This record gives sequence, structure tokens and C-alpha cells, in this order.
Amino acid sequence: MSSTTRGTTKTPAETQETKLSGNMGVGELVMNVLAFSSPLTTVAGTLPVMLLFSGQTAPGIYILVTLMLLIFSVGFVKMSRSVEAPGGFYSFVTAGLGKPAGLGGALLALFGYVFIGFFAPSLFALTLQSFVVNTLNGPDVPWYWYGLGLIVVTTVLAYNRIDLSAKVLTTVMLLESAVVVVFDIAAFATGSDEMVQGIGFSMPWITDAGLGLALLFAVGNFFGFEATVIYRDEVKNPDRTIPRATYMAVVGIGLFYAVAAWAYMAFLGAGNVQAAAEANTVNLFNDGATALVGKIFADVGVVLLITSILASMLSIQNIAARYSFSLAADGALPKVLGRVHPRHKSPYVSTLAVGLSWAAATVVFTVAGVAPEALYPIASGSGTFSVLLLMFITSFAVLVYFVRRRSFAPESMWKTIVAPIVSVVFLGVITYLAITNYPELIGGSSVMTAIFMTFTFALFFGGIVYAYFLRSKRPDVYARLGRQEID
Repeated sequence: MSSTTRGTTKTPAETQETKLSGNMGVGELVMNVLAFSSPLTTVAGTLPVMLLFSGQTAPGIYILVTLMLLIFSVGFVKMSRSVEAPGGFYSFVTAGLGKPAGLGGALLALFGYVFIGFFAPSLFALTLQSFVVNTLNGPDVPWYWYGLGLIVVTTVLAYNRIDLSAKVLTTVMLLESAVVVVFDIAAFATGSDEMVQGIGFSMPWITDAGLGLALLFAVGNFFGFEATVIYRDEVKNPDRTIPRATYMAVVGIGLFYAVAAWAYMAFLGAGNVQAAAEANTVNLFNDGATALVGKIFADVGVVLLITSILASMLSIQNIAARYSFSLAADGALPKVLGRVHPRHKSPYVSTLAVGLSWAAATVVFTVAGVAPEALYPIASGSGTFSVLLLMFITSFAVLVYFVRRRSFAPESMWKTIVAPIVSVVFLGVITYLAITNYPELIGGSSVMTAIFMTFTFALFFGGIVYAYFLRSKRPDVYARLGRQEID
């Protein structure tokens, strides 16, 4: 292994003063991660679905997943200090498994995040459309105009310096988190009999029906904490900021959703929560907020749900743009995508490219007559599988990387061997569950399952083939893959 692994190679883009720049601190970085999971959207939309599958074990599932991802974070943080490159999982997979696998992983990430982000235009449009028509008695504007408007707003914000996005995301996260906290307090204040007599929830067991899908939904809520290393060039003191933000994000997300799930049970009763979620999945949060706090609070919650979707899409667009930028800076994608704005120091061309791809997809699906409610489960489900597969590959890459280094640079057994092994096993199980439950993940048919799953694996193996092509035809580009020099 080359000793240059710890530093990034000066790419042509960087020598032309196109390095990304920013001034985010720990708090702003954590908010970027939290925004990805869209807290209010998760509590109002995803949690009721999870309760349908898990019932009174939902808080325990979040606690279990939090512990497992904290163990994953041990190797993740250690890797971030060994591979000081802003390429995220792309750099980590390259360091552990080589440049071909790294490029395959980067394509998984890029398309996965672009797919996940495309959940937002349709969900945002349907939510805003319903609010305007039913609450404000306004005009019934076609959904695609709202969707295209959202894409314009997030693209303008992402086009600017990352500090602007960080401020917007921090403000929105604080407001929507406050709504969830008020809901939680009101729910616990009602105090069902189960809550008075005991804890009110139980830990999951391997034989529980629906455990597989519940775990998938729970793990998906943590996606985005990779951003802590993707923004390496845009944070203050990355060696301190990245580890702190990573652990704070994982613990914060896990506890936030565990308490919210527990609050549902406090309000509905642990024995009744699964049936209630099945009977009223869509409006469980809104009806609960209305009953607990009042109609005005519920309406405020809807407004913040709309801004929550915007914040989530902005967070995802920032991450996707930086993957596109990294690949372009290395020469694997067109050079123009590796340009950095001279004033904002943002990957503005890649940002525009992501926004235009979403806008084009919105137009195409509208013309094709695809219902907007059919778009967001397919987009988020297929993208989630891509990122989950990449996380599993990354966990294996981290293990391989440190095993190889033990002969000449032995380090903590827990950080470099034990924790990565546990992560490989855990994420391997979750990936298997995703494959076996893929139709439910995307809400589609067996034909759609075959198409999207085949495309996902084709991205990874296609990236490997592309890397070998570059090694043969463009060795200078191949040498830069992974944003570092590795033997």
C-alpha cells in the first residue's frame, strides 16, 4: 500500500483552483445529515408504515440499528482519518478494494442519491397541492408545476456556497424537530396504561413477523451520514469535525425516531398501535397531532412537512452533486462537471446537472401519464437499495483495508478488525433483506423489481468494466480514481 493513501492527489481540477470550500461546523454538518432523512416526513410518513410492520418493537428496532451503525461508524471514522479524501464511500472502497470497485461504488452512489432525491418533487407537489386546495381554498394547480418549482429552489440554493444551504437546513431542521418534540411531549402526557405500568415497548426478536421490512425502513432513516466525509473540504477542522458530527448524527437520528415511535405508542397504546397504523397509515400523525394539540398545530405541521421535503431534497442534491464533481475531477465523467464556482466555491455545474436531470424526469413522467403517487416509492426505494448495497461494500472495503495494513501498521483491534467485521455481518443481513423484500421496498411489481435490481447491480459491475477500460486506454485517468494514489 502506498504511503500516499493518507493524502489526496492534486487533480487537474484542483490545480486550476477548483477545490471546494466552506466553513461548516459540527452543528451545521449534523443538520445536513439530519435533513437527508427529513425528520418530519419520516415521523409523519415512514414511521406509521414501520409501526404497521413492527408494532410495539419499533423503538427497540431503532435502538438496535443505532447501536449497529455506531459500530459501523467506528471503522468509518477511523477510515476518514486514514484516507483524507473528500470522495466519501468512493474513496473508501477504492482504498480497500481497488480502483475498479471504487468506480463501481461511485456510480452506485451517484445514481442512488439522484434516485432517492427524485422522491421529493412528487411528494412535495401532492402535499402542497392538497394544502392549497383543502386548507387555503386555493386553485388546483397541476402537481408538476409544484414539482418543477421545488427543483428550481433547491438548485438555486445548492448552486451557492455550502454555508447558505447549511443555514437553510439548520433553520428548517430546528423548526420541524420542534413540531415532533411537541407531538412527543403531548403524546407522553396522555399516558396510556402501558406507559404508566412499564416501559411500553419491547425489543425485537428474530422470529418477529415483519422484522425484515421494519429493519429496512429503520436503516433507511440513517442514510446521509456519509455526508460528514463528503464535505471534508467544506468544514472547519475536518479531523475533529467529521468524527464528532458522525457520532452525533447517528445517535441523534436513532434517539429522535425511537422516541417518536415510543410517543405513538404512548398515545395509541402499545397493544393497539399496529392496528391503528394499518387502519390509518397516511393520516396517523396528522390526526394524532390534531387530537393532542389542535387543528392549528396540525396545519403548522403540514407547512413544516412541506419545507421538510424541500430540506431533504436540498441535502440529497448537495451530496449527489459532490459525487458527480469527484468523478469529474478524477476524469471519469466529463470535465465540465468538475468545475467549481469561482465565488461560491461550489460544484455548480454538477448541481445544475442534477437539477436538470430531475426536471427532465418530471417532464417525461408527466407526459407519459405516470401518477405522481407512484413515483416517490419507486424513486426512494430503488435509490435506497443502491446506497444500502454501497454501504455493505464499503464496510467490507474498510475491513480489507485495515487487515492489509496490520503487517506494517497495526492499530486498535477493535477499531480496525472487530467493529468492521460486525458491520459487514449486520449490513450483509440488511442487504439480503432488501433483496428478498425488494417489491415491497419500491411498491412495485415483479417486472419492475427485475428491472431496477438488474440496473443497480449493472451500475456496480459496469463501473468495474469502465475502470479497466480506463486503465487500458486512459491510464492517467485511471491513476486518479478514488481521489488518491494507491498501489
